[in-house]
Amino acid sequence: MRNRAIRRMTESNVDLTPMLDVVFILLIFFIVTSTFAQENALALEPPPTGGATGPTQEAMVITIDESSLIKVDGRPTDIGSVRASIERVRAASPDIQILIQANPKAKNGAVVLIRDAAYSAGYTEGVNFTIDHQT
Repeated sequence: MRNRAIRRMTESNVDLTPMLDVVFILLIFFIVTSTFAQENALALEPPPTGGATGPTQEAMVITIDESSLIKVDGRPTDIGSVRASIERVRAASPDIQILIQANPKAKNGAVVLIRDAAYSAGYTEGVNFTIDHQT
C-alpha cells in the first residue's frame, strides 16, 4: 500500500460562455419574431364640457352610488336587468343617449358591466360617463 501512487483530484471547469451566447441569440430571436397583441381599451366618452351649445338631448341616466347600488332613471335595479331597461327605453325613443354617473367609491366592475349591457343593447356611441363628485 505504500507504493501506491496518490491520485490528486483534478478540478473540472465548465465554460458557460457558449451557453450564454446561445441563450442571448434565442432571446433576440423570440423578441424579433414575437407579435404583440393590441388590447382594446374601454371607450368611455365624457360629456362635453362647457355650456350647452346645441339643443339638449334626452338621456337615460344610470347612477351607481358608493355601495354599487344601481339606479336606472331613479329606480333601483340589479345588474341583470340593466340591459332590459336600456332596451325598453331605446325601443320607446331610439335617439336617446345613456349617461352613466358613478360615485368615485363605486366598484369599477359595475361600471364595466353597465357599459357592456349598453353595447349588448346595440349602443356603439352615445354612452357618456361622469364621476359624481358630490359626495
